[in-house]
Amino acid sequence: MSNKAVLLITALSLTVTACAENGSKPMISNTTTGVVAGAAVGAVAGTAIVGGTVATIVGALAGAYIGGEIGKSLDDRDRKSMEQSTQTALNSSPAGKTSRWTNSESGSTGSVTPQPSYRDSKGRLCREYQETVNSKGQTQTGYRTACQESDGSWRIVNG
Repeated sequence: MSNKAVLLITALSLTVTACAENGSKPMISNTTTGVVAGAAVGAVAGTAIVGGTVATIVGALAGAYIGGEIGKSLDDRDRKSMEQSTQTALNSSPAGKTSRWTNSESGSTGSVTPQPSYRDSKGRLCREYQETVNSKGQTQTGYRTACQESDGSWRIVNG
């Protein structure tokens, strides 16, 4: 992906986020995080599947929209439940075994299904995983990659 495309995707993502307002307050960081992460995943997917700058931009815009919707619908407890379930699944679940989380207060649920571990080019232990979130009547599914940090925690590196 070219540097121009990356800059354009970033600018578009931030513009979409900045334009979304809730009364007089900007949308909370959940939306911002979702938009930016979704744009990145969409850009990579567009480039990988179709190729070219147009596909990258279209993928980024679609990803930004989907990511923003997920971000808007999750509260702090949902995110904490999702993060804990993801860390546990990546640390100890075999490939293909789905771990689930639930927030009984919000009604949100989700699942994490890790794939086999591998070493990346930097020698880090990494895992791809599928993540599904059900919140406020909407279901979103995404694919991410996380690599293990020196402290044992997993950090998302793609998605």
